[in-house]
Amino acid sequence: MAVNQDITHVAATAEMSDFAGRFVSSLTGDQRSKTCFQYMDGERIFWYYPPLNRHGLALRDMNDNQRDLAFGLLAAGLTDSGNAQAKATMQHEIILGEIEKNQGKSQSSFRRDPDLYYWRIFGDPTSDEPWGWSVEGHHVSIHYSIWKDKVISITPFFFGSNPAEVKEGPHKGLRLQPKVKDLAFDLIEDLDKGQQSSAIIFDEAPLDILTFNAARASLPKEQGLAASKMNSTQKEILTALITEYTSKVRSEIADSRLDTILSNLDGIHFAWGGPVDKSQAHYYRLHGGDFVVEYDNRQNGANHIHSVWRDVSNDFAGDVMRDHLYMYHVL
Repeated sequence: MAVNQDITHVAATAEMSDFAGRFVSSLTGDQRSKTCFQYMDGERIFWYYPPLNRHGLALRDMNDNQRDLAFGLLAAGLTDSGNAQAKATMQHEIILGEIEKNQGKSQSSFRRDPDLYYWRIFGDPTSDEPWGWSVEGHHVSIHYSIWKDKVISITPFFFGSNPAEVKEGPHKGLRLQPKVKDLAFDLIEDLDKGQQSSAIIFDEAPLDILTFNAARASLPKEQGLAASKMNSTQKEILTALITEYTSKVRSEIADSRLDTILSNLDGIHFAWGGPVDKSQAHYYRLHGGDFVVEYDNRQNGANHIHSVWRDVSNDFAGDVMRDHLYMYHVL
């Protein structure tokens, strides 16, 4: 999905630059060494979503002012619903920790802690050169690349949830990502038998999203049922499902991406893995050209979601930077 270089995001980039600049200025020397990298550093294209120790500055190691600036930067890239989901996913670690404790599971390998989310800054957010930021931790992986007054990349964009639905305790019934599951089932259940036969590509759901944490998504040619083979109601559900993924990104940034995606709606394929049963492990993929969404819900008795939006050519601004490598005297 080519990035339209004529579209600017003046308010968004100014807000991100302001929060990122003040955040960097607030850091001690030791904190800065953990947080700040050159824009072209290989660390920028590393991403991962399991619970593990990461490079970057964790919330636990920030003072109150730094936490406010860090969360301000996060909010500057998201809609209210996206920001709420990011924060809820972090707090979900407390619920998961209690569940695992009640199940007698040890947390010796990794402690469930909402303060174990890490901020990284790439390049100088106050300059006219490309720069970026990321926020990562268990089930959150968000990456932005900015150049002057343009946001040149917003992917990979990952949210997960475990449990996908809290089954017991004071938070029983809580679901962090209800629509990415419900809309997909609305669509697969609306298909007739012939359409379902085309859409279902795996008898069983894969163990995880197939693109995993690759710096560049690699998938076979589009598989499943093309939107061109769907009726108007099914296309409306597909559009709502796509929009559910883009709606977490700040609207002035996401709208042009969504317009580009929907301009090729008939070319987007809906692929399914597993039975058409909400209680059983299931997987789906939306794929049209560079636009890819993957969703997998297999772990923990089909109650553990991984979901990601990718832009095959332009994850981490790869497409834009290839067009402008002369800036770094590579060509």
